Amino acid sequence: MTTSIREQQWVLRAQCRDRDALECLLRSVQPWLHRYLRGLVGARDAEDLLQEVLILVCRHLACLRTPELFRPWVYRIASRAALRHLRKENRCPEMLPDGSVSLDEIPGPPLPVQDETLEMLLQAPGIPPGSRAVLVLHFREELSLPEVAAILGIPLGTVKSRLAAGLSALRRRLGAERSV
Repeated sequence: MTTSIREQQWVLRAQCRDRDALECLLRSVQPWLHRYLRGLVGARDAEDLLQEVLILVCRHLACLRTPELFRPWVYRIASRAALRHLRKENRCPEMLPDGSVSLDEIPGPPLPVQDETLEMLLQAPGIPPGSRAVLVLHFREELSLPEVAAILGIPLGTVKSRLAAGLSALRRRLGAERSV
């Protein structure tokens, strides 16, 4: 996942308080960011959470030191906001001792329909939520595994194991459906 040259320029201009550049930047991220949030929290809460994430992006844009990393930075903000939202809504059943939430404990929300086969597979029961997040980012958002690791803030090895677990769950699901 790369930030386009145009987006990098908008970031720099927005950091210099150019309101038009900020508006262009936010408009450019809205479609893919909304799709990502719908995949994590569901369609019902995605709109409100999108607005919250865009506000966070505006507030913290001056802290971004590397404009080339704008998109992964926004994904990370969105991921953290989604986790906070799910925790607040009590949709995360188990907290870690430090008060954080494990992605494995996040319930998988219904995903928006784009490609019916992919969506059907991603909604299959038995896929751990942490694996579901990796599958959504890798297959639907078409991000590389290192990009997924950067977005979720987890090691690459963890991303690979969650991907393997998710694919294994999908294979078991497909095998069960074929034998019926």
